[in-house]
Amino acid sequence: MAKINIREILSISLKSLWTHKLRTILTLVGVIIGVFTLIAVVSIIQGLDKYVKTKLFNYGTNDFYISKYPPFISDFETYLEYRKRKNLTLEDAYSIEKLCKNCNLVGAAQSSVCNVKYGNNYVRDVELTGATHNSHMIGWVFELESGRHISEEDEKHSRYVCIIGYDLKEKLFPNDDPIGKIIKINDKYFNVIGVGKKSGKIFGISKDNYVRIPLTTFLKIRGRRENVEIEVHTLSQAHMKEAIDEVRMILRSRRKLSPKQEDDFAIVTQDTFIDFYRSTTTSLFIAMIIVSSIALIVGGIGIMNIMLVSVTERTKEIGIRMSVGARRVDILKQFLIESSFLSSLGGLIGIFLGFLIAKIVSAVSSLPSTVEPWSVVAGIALSLFVGISFGMYPANKASKLDPAEALRREG
Repeated sequence: MAKINIREILSISLKSLWTHKLRTILTLVGVIIGVFTLIAVVSIIQGLDKYVKTKLFNYGTNDFYISKYPPFISDFETYLEYRKRKNLTLEDAYSIEKLCKNCNLVGAAQSSVCNVKYGNNYVRDVELTGATHNSHMIGWVFELESGRHISEEDEKHSRYVCIIGYDLKEKLFPNDDPIGKIIKINDKYFNVIGVGKKSGKIFGISKDNYVRIPLTTFLKIRGRRENVEIEVHTLSQAHMKEAIDEVRMILRSRRKLSPKQEDDFAIVTQDTFIDFYRSTTTSLFIAMIIVSSIALIVGGIGIMNIMLVSVTERTKEIGIRMSVGARRVDILKQFLIESSFLSSLGGLIGIFLGFLIAKIVSAVSSLPSTVEPWSVVAGIALSLFVGISFGMYPANKASKLDPAEALRREG
């Protein structure tokens, strides 16, 4: 009985693939793209998860803020609608601080853009934040490298004092201690009382290019009725729901909203960011599955076609093998192994390219992209599945050839 072992089958497959190089490459493209997409996207999403958890999701778990606008707005028309809402004011913050029993700290802040100058050194497009004296303890905790925080007295007397970010320290005071120095913010002069601790970058954007001043000073310059964001630190995480309900009732009352009217302000918690992030990455993952599936199907069809051509070209060989004792199941196995080998080769190339992209992303960005072992296993399993499922028809066709008829054909 003329059986053939796997090593011989692989040898025959390699010779066939090498003989038809262009056809082989075109056949492998679909499987390569499918597996590559799976590996690359999973690696990037996993890296993004780690990055976001350390950089974004460190907002206080028992903190929330209230804003005129929701944190995520899909289009400009929607933004214009939200813009019609009444501003939130510092008086709203004072009212919440006075009336909310489950609120431990209530602060407020607002941001703008400014230019900063010291001597001959000039920095454009700096984030200017006006904040209450307790704002640094709410939400994203704000720490100092040196100096002091804005005090209640600074806020009460609308003093022209400021805290600068680490980037400004490096650019304005490369060889000097900035504490006590006078800098020019737009057309006003401020005394530097503190330097923020270095925070690094997020998605390539520096978090250290800022100036913080008392909110009352900010509003004195910009206008008392300027919109602010109100920040709340609750007694504990267990008091979050009660505190949010209290704040909602206080603001609805102050804004004279009827029971039928919706809130004309947004209450934002850490969960707001987490839910948005998860919905975004879920959409990306679904898109990846669709693209990967289409590519694998295209690759599978390519494998089926090349195997059908191979069956036609090797009809006489099949006839000879069957005439000397090869069983139909031996022929079936031979062509299934060939198609599986072909798809696995595409899968391995796809895994390598996905791994390469993950390394490149890590090298050129701050995302810690890593190839997850399960995605490699999934890539290999999918490529094998494609090879077996799409190779079944050609293999079955080859195994059902009539030996006498096959020997009469030219091949």
